[in-house]
Formats: sequence, structure tokens, C-alpha cells
Amino acid sequence: MIEQSQVERWLREDVGHHDVTNDVPGETEGRLVAKESGVVSGLDAAEAVFDYLGVDVIERADAGERIESGDAVLRVEGAASDVLRGERVAVNIAGHASGIATKTRRAVDAAREVSDSVDVAGTRKTTPGLRGVEKRAIVAGGGDTHRLDLSHMVMVKDNHVAEMGMEEAVARFRERASFATKIEVEVERAEEAVRAARAGANIVLLDNMSPAEVERAVETLPSETLAEASGGITVEDVPDYAATGVDVISMGGLTHSAPTLDFSFRTG
Repeated sequence: MIEQSQVERWLREDVGHHDVTNDVPGETEGRLVAKESGVVSGLDAAEAVFDYLGVDVIERADAGERIESGDAVLRVEGAASDVLRGERVAVNIAGHASGIATKTRRAVDAAREVSDSVDVAGTRKTTPGLRGVEKRAIVAGGGDTHRLDLSHMVMVKDNHVAEMGMEEAVARFRERASFATKIEVEVERAEEAVRAARAGANIVLLDNMSPAEVERAVETLPSETLAEASGGITVEDVPDYAATGVDVISMGGLTHSAPTLDFSFRTG
């Protein structure tokens, strides 16, 4: 769900207070056209921009759809001045989200070469103000959103352990969390994985470990404890981590380093 206030901020940033270039008479049709293949996302946000401007969306591709160069993924009709005002914001949002969806699909496909069960997940390394758009793009690419915000799961990180110790931190947060809230503990050495499980972790985050270290850690964990590998993992690395028996591979690069998928906007 794209809030109207968010659309207003996007348009205010781009249009400014004295735009004369989009003062074009008459009605027109606009088309958002892919210039390369990929997986589409962000069209709900693009549609929200045009809706705000009173422009009719007459056709829209589905999120997660594979597209080819030359495909029109969005068609709109309305006053030419309003179509042109929404053009750049729509292109930017759709390109950014589709880039994330495309990279996520590549990572998921790489994982499936080795494992049918491992999940590929995003992280909270998102662009401020765009987390909803970016998380939906991960889903469109076949990935898992991971935490949407800090309230969705308790994560005991290295700084918590440094301040309180692992066992005390887990106990403290468990007292304050709902019975339905899972607890994840981050460890940086394979030998610490079983300690985290014994402390009460539902999920153990194996951070910045090689595939060999991850595999060794996974072998020590009880079957009911999920294992997540994270820390600088690239799409090229995914098959090696998927082969370790880990349950989740989380990748900050899905959001903070995905290239934009190239679109152009054509009118007339």
C-alpha cells in the first residue's frame, strides 16, 4: 500500500515549485517500456503516482513477471501535462524495484541449482523511505522479506553480546518479547552456534563465515533450530552456501547494491 503522503513527497522532490517544461496542452497516452530483460516490480507505486495526478492506468504487468526488452509494462492515459509530471518518478521507482526483483530472482535461481528448500532473504539494509517498495520487490523476485522492522523478530547481535553476554541478552529479551516472537542470535564462529541454540535461539545467524565454516556450524545445531548464513554473500556465492544445509541465505546486496533495470517512458 503506497500512502498518498509518500507520493506527494516524491512528486514535490521532482517537480519543485515552478515547473514549466510539463505545461503541455491536450491528452496523451504514455507507455513504460523495458529496455532490457528482467523481473518487474514497483508498478503498484508507479500506478499510485499516476492515480494521484488523475491519470488513468489502463494496463499494468504483474509483479514478478519476467519481461523482455521492448515490453510495455504500464500504459496510462490522461492530460499530457499530468502524464509528463509523473513520468520520471514512475520510471525511477519501477526501475529501482525491478532491479531488486531481478537480482533476487538470480539469487533464488542460483540457490535452486543446489537446494529446493533454502530460502533467499533480504535484510533491513534498505533505502530510508523505500523499505516497503524494496521488500515487495524481493517477494516479486521469489525471495523472503526477512524482518520488515525491528518488532518482527528479536535479533541478538554482536553489540548486544558485547554489552550483556549471549545468555543474559537472550534471557532479557525473551522476558520482554511476545511468546509468538522468534529469537535469532548472531554468531561469528562456528563453535558458537550450538551455544546460541542452548541459550534459547530459534534461529542462529552465521555471520561472515565461509561455506565450510557454515557447514560445520549447521552440523552442530539441533534439528529444530534454523540456520541462517549472512555477511557479504553475492549471487555468485549462493550455490556454495546453499550446499551447506543452511535454511536461509540473507543478502543485504539485494537492496543496497542492485542495479536499476532500464526503462524508458514514451508518449503519443
